[in-house]
Amino acid sequence: MRNAVHAEWTKLRTVRSTAWLLLGLITVTVLVSVLSTSAMHTSHCPTPTGCFEDTTKDSLIGIRVGQIAVVLLAVSVIGNEYGTGMIHTSLTALPRRRTLLAGKALLLVAMVAVAGTLAVLGSLWAGRTILAGNGFNPEHGYPALSPTDGPTLRAAAGTVLYLILIALLSLGVAITIRDTAGAVTVLLTLLYILPLLVQTITDPTWHHRLEKLPPMTAGLAITTTHNLDRLPIAPWPGTTLLAGYTAAAVLLATLTFTRRDA
Repeated sequence: MRNAVHAEWTKLRTVRSTAWLLLGLITVTVLVSVLSTSAMHTSHCPTPTGCFEDTTKDSLIGIRVGQIAVVLLAVSVIGNEYGTGMIHTSLTALPRRRTLLAGKALLLVAMVAVAGTLAVLGSLWAGRTILAGNGFNPEHGYPALSPTDGPTLRAAAGTVLYLILIALLSLGVAITIRDTAGAVTVLLTLLYILPLLVQTITDPTWHHRLEKLPPMTAGLAITTTHNLDRLPIAPWPGTTLLAGYTAAAVLLATLTFTRRDA
């Protein structure tokens, strides 16, 4: 396994896009969070304490955009090899296909965990600084954001876990489809288009049943710290549902990768 991870690291660190995508995850996530929180001010509320804002969730809003870098990175881990034919060389060097996949997955998880943690901490720091200056402070009933606070810690750790699950889901889809453009299209549709389609359902019963199912809706429920009863799905059940999607994608990818020609 060590050889597999080392080989994958050697390949990925020599590809310029790897560093750019990891940097993009951090930069875009923090930047979107900065722009979003900068537009919030208690002067826009009916009363200083009348916004009922979830400052933790608001500070992590950039994840919704930054995750695109995770999708692109995960797809490129296998998509580039299929696109260039390098996959044949990889399988010649390491014929044990499950070990090859495990090496790719472990390295991907490590990279996304590190970059995702930096993105989350940067977003929370920006939110703490900006929102406090915009009136969302203890004086108006909004405690300062702190990663040591229970709900905020859950949201922060859960968001990093969300990014890891999205990365593995993306890797599984890319391995199964074996086409970079096709895999990216499928994943962005699942993340962004599917929730919009659910919103067009007018039947209340079916809307209630389906609105909790899209991967991003389920997974990012973990960022909410207030009014959990208003969510389509609770934070940890949402993460569990996303984990189920990811496990199914990885299992299907493993079966197809080990049973068909490269």
